[in-house]
Amino acid sequence: MRKIFISATNTDVGKTYTTLKLIKSFSKRGLKVGVCKPIETGVIDYPVDATMLINECKKTNKNFELLSPFDITAYTFSLPSAPFCADIERIIKIEKILEKIDELSNLCDILLVEGAGGLFVPINDNYNMIDLAEDIGAYTLLVTPSRLGCINDTLLSIEALKSRSLDYDWCVNLYQDIDSFDEVTKPYYDLVVKKWWSVDNGLDNFVDNYLSSIISASFI
Repeated sequence: MRKIFISATNTDVGKTYTTLKLIKSFSKRGLKVGVCKPIETGVIDYPVDATMLINECKKTNKNFELLSPFDITAYTFSLPSAPFCADIERIIKIEKILEKIDELSNLCDILLVEGAGGLFVPINDNYNMIDLAEDIGAYTLLVTPSRLGCINDTLLSIEALKSRSLDYDWCVNLYQDIDSFDEVTKPYYDLVVKKWWSVDNGLDNFVDNYLSSIISASFI
């Protein structure tokens, strides 16, 4: 069973949008896909992101049919903030998050774990989202925005992943400042990065390459 940790440079970048597309893409290739949203904040009546994820997952994985949005989360909080700040009563236990991920892992061929905010969003006072990605041994997919200023945020996040020697790929979710992206950002990516791709145009290729790498690794 493999895990992919979906992170981003910040909040409201497109993690859930990307994860939903990953569910569809992996499912089309015959895999039983599972989802986990370890922590969701800004929850009033129900976790919005977890609801979208579980509803999509149920379409192709019968093991998730009887689960609710709360079953794929370890914690939900009402305050729309970093988990550390939303956790006013300090109830978060990393062990519970890891147990939830292990539990859901048994129900699928590949588990998509969607983080909250960016890589260094704090879960508690000494544990961040990037620590979770590392501890569960997940391949990380970094989603970056197309808005002005995204180059700096993207490069900083990539440096963080490299510093931990984490396996990763990254993509651009083209939706903010879309009219100016080709002029203010794309030239740098084309010249310096070269292999960048967008969620809408490159995700199926990412899935194929990821699965090919797994098959190749199994013969080593």
